Amino acid sequence: MALLETQGIAKTYRLGDIAVNALRDVSLSIGKGEFMAIMGPSGSGKSTFMNVLGCLDKPTEGRYMLEGVDVAHMSRDELATIRNKKLGFVFQGFNLLSRTSALENVELPLLYDGLSAKERRQRAASALAVVGLAGREGHHPNQLSGGQQQRVAIARALVNSAPIILADEPTGNLDTRTSVEIMELFVKLNEESNITIILVTHEKDIAAFSRRRIFFRDGVVVSDETVR
Repeated sequence: MALLETQGIAKTYRLGDIAVNALRDVSLSIGKGEFMAIMGPSGSGKSTFMNVLGCLDKPTEGRYMLEGVDVAHMSRDELATIRNKKLGFVFQGFNLLSRTSALENVELPLLYDGLSAKERRQRAASALAVVGLAGREGHHPNQLSGGQQQRVAIARALVNSAPIILADEPTGNLDTRTSVEIMELFVKLNEESNITIILVTHEKDIAAFSRRRIFFRDGVVVSDETVR
């Protein structure tokens, strides 16, 4: 059984009397432990597809199965639970709380799990250690480099032991050297922990770290390449 599967999904937005087809009949199967890059020009549908996979948006048509469960018609609360338990998110802009320490930023997804403060701190500290930030727990975002801030964001995505990480242009705000370091971290997480990683990128050198590359154009998948 596929970890993630879309069956003929479409997404249509209405702009007045105009219908914009952001996705058209997209059927893809993604297995556990894959490292996949989603590519395509601006407006190709790649970000819309990522939003559907992340349960941030619902398809207009078709089915989206996560671990065999159709999530397309779940309630808002059910989708929030899926996002918290099954999915870890990493964004281009890091999305860290500026007046909050690295440890507290990583703890955020655990606040709804009924864990004690001690257990939350322990799990957050362990996640920071995994991404190479042991000893930086008390630092605020403005005391960290861009690469370190993105590592905090990755630790936050890991802290709930989610099997899937969705990364939207995760190196977009980073220099070349730091981008390579972040991508090497993703490779390590994928290979050592078997975490499924799906990233959106427009950069071929970033996509080169993945083992499967999906290209979108005009809301349609135009190629699906696997690199052995």
